[in-house]
Amino acid sequence: MDQTHDTAADKRRSPDRSGADRMPPRRDLFVALACGATVGLMVGAAFAAVPLYDWFCRVTGFGGTPQVASVGPEQVLDRKVKVRFDANISHDLPWRFEPEVKAVDVRIGEVVTVYYSVTNKSAHATVGTASYNVTPPQTGGYFAKVNCFCFTEQHLGPGEKRDMAVVFFVDPSLADDSDQQDLNTITLSYTFFPVDAPQQDAASNEGVTASGRI
Repeated sequence: MDQTHDTAADKRRSPDRSGADRMPPRRDLFVALACGATVGLMVGAAFAAVPLYDWFCRVTGFGGTPQVASVGPEQVLDRKVKVRFDANISHDLPWRFEPEVKAVDVRIGEVVTVYYSVTNKSAHATVGTASYNVTPPQTGGYFAKVNCFCFTEQHLGPGEKRDMAVVFFVDPSLADDSDQQDLNTITLSYTFFPVDAPQQDAASNEGVTASGRI
């Protein structure tokens, strides 16, 4: 058999695929673009998740997040609940932190002021900030704070003590919730964490009175 003739015939039967190999199919380009867009959306969602979750908790009271109010309610009920106060400190913050009272009995709708005290036990200035929540978690939507020290940096000088006010009320709408008819105790809990910040003279902090109360 003529090998030259066979080779020429094979070339005619086999199309030149070099151009196709160099050009990626449109489907592959679409898949690549779709994957890139998906990754971008996931990254954007990750950055948005934290503020959205925080907003959701503040609005709904989810996870025991108390509500924020500017004024107290107009209605005060005869029904009372006991509000307990809990204080916690991160192990790497050299402070003593405690409520002035362990618990109070409050009428639903009554605006109440209590104090927590904090003392810097170290020989140098330190900075801390507190997070908070209430338990049972489902009461977060009914527990409203008018004023507190949470999420505000507290700068304490060596050995400094400070009293910090918490102003709150239990919303009267709690009485309309059939699931809360047996509720008699709510616990308000704060936890202080250290903050890395430049040291400064604690006496220069705004809002601190001569008695050390804010």
